[in-house]
Amino acid sequence: MFDTKFAIVLRDDLPVWQKLNVTAFLTSGIVAQFPEIIGEPYRDRTGNLYNPLSIQPVIVLSADQPTLAAIHRRALERAVTTSLYVEEMFSTGHDVANRAVFAEFTPDDAKVVGIALRADKKLVDKITKGARMHA
Repeated sequence: MFDTKFAIVLRDDLPVWQKLNVTAFLTSGIVAQFPEIIGEPYRDRTGNLYNPLSIQPVIVLSADQPTLAAIHRRALERAVTTSLYVEEMFSTGHDVANRAVFAEFTPDDAKVVGIALRADKKLVDKITKGARMHA
């Protein structure tokens, strides 16, 4: 049904709370990049209105640090814009501080804990090669 794939890859050794936190942040980045991914509001039978959700399924994968670094590199090589979360962002408390600590690293030394991307299905599969379905 979709020509694209929306995938999130999380570092496999993170505590659950960090995995959930990173997933939420990364998802917001993809939604900002592709606002058309958001559908219509939901309404229950009694008429209560709820926020719209993504029209596309999200695939959540996991990988070790070397595989995440390779996924990051492959995304950059293919010019796919991603949402990226680095380990040092856990120690900050707001967006300005997140961006400041993020800017201290290069793709070669960033300790990536999560990456999200949405692109052509085959391209996402090539980029995320080595990651596995999150359990």
